[in-house]
Amino acid sequence: MNITIGNKIKQLRKEKNITQEQLANALNISFQAISKWETNIATPEISMIPKLANYFKVTIDDLFDYNLKELENKITVICDEAYKYRESDPAEAKRILTEALKDYPDNDIILNNLLYVTGDADETIQIANKLILTTNDDSVKYDSLRFLAFAYKQKGDYEIAVAAIEQIPELYFTKLGEAAFIYEGEKKYEAAEKQFWISFEQVLQMSVKLYEVDQSEQRLHQAVDFIDILKFQPKIYNFENYKEYFNKLLHKKRLD
Repeated sequence: MNITIGNKIKQLRKEKNITQEQLANALNISFQAISKWETNIATPEISMIPKLANYFKVTIDDLFDYNLKELENKITVICDEAYKYRESDPAEAKRILTEALKDYPDNDIILNNLLYVTGDADETIQIANKLILTTNDDSVKYDSLRFLAFAYKQKGDYEIAVAAIEQIPELYFTKLGEAAFIYEGEKKYEAAEKQFWISFEQVLQMSVKLYEVDQSEQRLHQAVDFIDILKFQPKIYNFENYKEYFNKLLHKKRLD
């Protein structure tokens, strides 16, 4: 973000028409600490944030000069834009997300989306490990563990891959799925629609995994038919790559 907490403190102090020494005395700290904050050499400790907000009679959101909901909306717009290119042009999706990290460094959601387009096992491991250690969002943590397992398997480290995947708890329901039963109106529709497409993609993915074991062509034909059934749904274009992949598998088997 362009506006730092140091800049905000300086702005609020000048609006209150007080010196750095006066602010330091009020907070019972040295004026050198205030100077370091305002020149962005250092930042206030967490315990100091409520004191600053109380002193200036502002909210903590105001002190950081952003609204959390507004920030979430901005992040969503960025990630939605990157998602458009996830399958067709992963490099462009990665560029969008990497640029966004300059304004929103270490943002969990942006980093989580970046896992889908890194294209490099070592980079995936680095990002995933960072998220696992720092995120407070369980869904981000478990998604990171999933990518960590994939990356280690790609590198041939099977035991580490298994150790990572086994840290993810087994759940037989999702929040979205259960919410579709509880919500009413628009919220019910949004939850059910999101869960529908998640479940649809899982069916396609598991068709491949089953085929890898039993080599049953019927599984792939059924998956292709499933895609064709939904051909009039606007979001089905996101899954055309699966159809192409299934047909390549069928063609390869016939050649073999």
